[in-house]
Amino acid sequence: MSKKLPAVFAAAVTAAVSAFSFSAAAQQYPVKTVRFIIPFPPGGPTDIMGRMATDILAKATGQQFVPDNRGGAGGNIGAELCAKSPPDGYTLCMITAAQGVSPAIYKKMSYDPVKDLAAITLMANLPSLLTVHPALPAKTVKDLVALAKAKPDALTYASTGNGSSPHMLMEMFKFMTGTKMVHVPYKGQAPAVLDQLSGQVQLAFNTAISVIPQVEAGRLRAVAISSKERFPPMPDLPTVEEGGVKGYDGGSWQGVGAPAGTPPEIIRRVNSILVAELKTPATRELMLKRGGIVSANSPEEFSAYLKAEIARWTKIAKAANISVD
Repeated sequence: MSKKLPAVFAAAVTAAVSAFSFSAAAQQYPVKTVRFIIPFPPGGPTDIMGRMATDILAKATGQQFVPDNRGGAGGNIGAELCAKSPPDGYTLCMITAAQGVSPAIYKKMSYDPVKDLAAITLMANLPSLLTVHPALPAKTVKDLVALAKAKPDALTYASTGNGSSPHMLMEMFKFMTGTKMVHVPYKGQAPAVLDQLSGQVQLAFNTAISVIPQVEAGRLRAVAISSKERFPPMPDLPTVEEGGVKGYDGGSWQGVGAPAGTPPEIIRRVNSILVAELKTPATRELMLKRGGIVSANSPEEFSAYLKAEIARWTKIAKAANISVD
């Protein structure tokens, strides 16, 4: 027994020194440039939120956090790249509503959003505006439903890709109203909005952050807000439920994550920086102007939220018979 004591003691000392060194390194993090993957093209809500996060982190740490836009497959290309990156803290990424939907509709995925990504914080919930091109003779939800039922598959709607929040919100709308419309997927919100502005597609669920300026300028018409409650910056705009679709409630969200296995000390450091800034009155107000409602929660809370979103959309996907190969 006595012969084992030195070895046990040595192991304990080694572990303690390693833990101390690891903790000290985490406190000094980052000591070099951090890649920040944004799984959608420039110009859309994920890009806007991602660049807000990189600005906050760069200002707080004095290091560069470089945005790396990797769009495609409804946000899954960039998310997979993040999941498969070294878990050393020098790759971070946006985790979006797409990661809450994809497991519900894709038959095969090369990564698991829950197991392969580490949640850091949910930055904000982003209600979506149901918008139509001004040439479309629909000013209310009831108008739109009546028009869609009168002309099945005549209306086209844009999304940011199969399984994206705009896609699922419209599929849920179609299922709950018994309407048929044609889906036109894009690689990001910016190109989708551009085609809606030109009249190439007639309608879409767009995150408020991406289309409020176009609505205010009269280039798009807002018909309703997707959330259960009205949106504070647009208090006169009714919800989809108020428009006659009982029980309708949905929207997008944006958060920050990292590859699974990233040291918890680094996860907590990034979380503390982001949450502290997001909770300031100035940032809350800025977020609201950009169409978002600040969440700023813990890694554990964000992880639980992601799991709940996957469960919710799985039920909706099964009910509406939505799947993507």
